[in-house]
Amino acid sequence: MISSKLPEVGTTIFTVMSRLAVETQAINLGQGFPDFDPDPRLLQLVSQAMAAGHNQYPAMAGVPALRQAIAGKVAGLYGRAYDPETEITVTSGATEALMAAILCAVQPGDEVIVIEPCYDSYVPGIRLAGGQAVPVPMRAPQADDPYYRVDWQRVADAVTPRTRLLMLNFPHNPTGAVLDEADLDALEAIVANTGILLVSDEVYEHILFDGRRHASLAGRPALAGRAFVISSFGKTYHATGWKIGYCCAPPALTTELRKVHQFMVFTVPSPMQHALAGYMQDPDTYLQLPAFYQAKRDHLAQGLAATPLRPLPTPSTFFMLADYSAISDLPEADFARWLTLEHGVAAIPVSALYLDPAAPASNHRLTRLCFAKKPQTLDAAIERLAGLGA
Repeated sequence: MISSKLPEVGTTIFTVMSRLAVETQAINLGQGFPDFDPDPRLLQLVSQAMAAGHNQYPAMAGVPALRQAIAGKVAGLYGRAYDPETEITVTSGATEALMAAILCAVQPGDEVIVIEPCYDSYVPGIRLAGGQAVPVPMRAPQADDPYYRVDWQRVADAVTPRTRLLMLNFPHNPTGAVLDEADLDALEAIVANTGILLVSDEVYEHILFDGRRHASLAGRPALAGRAFVISSFGKTYHATGWKIGYCCAPPALTTELRKVHQFMVFTVPSPMQHALAGYMQDPDTYLQLPAFYQAKRDHLAQGLAATPLRPLPTPSTFFMLADYSAISDLPEADFARWLTLEHGVAAIPVSALYLDPAAPASNHRLTRLCFAKKPQTLDAAIERLAGLGA
């Protein structure tokens, strides 16, 4: 027998709901992946890279041309000049970058502040590193302010001499919350004169709506100097199955991250890296994402208006929260299962992304729907959800 290092961890809610969707032939608006292919031009670049012989191990830290392209993009958007040689690492998706950052930074007994609800890989990574997750819940939507917001005073109150790391995820999955300059001011004040490091999961950096701009930690020297800033080509280029992301961090942090990275995966697929390096030379490939996904957001919101579900404002990401309080008093996990079984649409309960999913404070009668789907997929889901009012 083996003594589990993660005794409380089972199959993720995303896998559970996707499996249930397959078993019941439900429309899967749960797991966050597009049901459409990447740009054919990007796929052609992958084929060309394979034909050109880019099929063996690339550099451990990533293909130099891709790291150069990342550096150029970040400098242009956020004004920080990361050195491709010493400060940028291409990873096996953002998930590996997150795990490598946690494992290299956290020692047994360290505390790591996580803002709830939080992506489900954070806490297991902290536990594997021997750290203790310290949850700080966001303020849930209210009638006069229908957004999730960070309570920075509660974050400050959670800091102790043992705090080593603060995990951030903005634009935020699952709530769509975004940071503004005042938020970054508050964060700077909290970490000033401390040894606290930051992990900033910014995989939805290009998917903000209604004219909003992403406030990256890379744009603040006082924050970037202590931060692992992580992003994802999968989210940006509709290629989640490629599992390619990257981490930008100061040299001392990058050195330690690469020590872990080289023994987790060593490197990531060569032809995809070469293709991405060429594809992202055109900034429109990421600058046009807001309009592309805003149309899908609006499509789903307009459809839900004819159902008893009440869509909350969606500032970013490709997820929409919907309030089901007019339909049911069920806890969020039970409602998501009922919605899948009885109405054929799979969703994700927001409560599943809290450390204690069953707690009343984790349940606000909200469900998460992914709109990174073809128009016909959204239309079919909307048609089924219209039956909620029957």
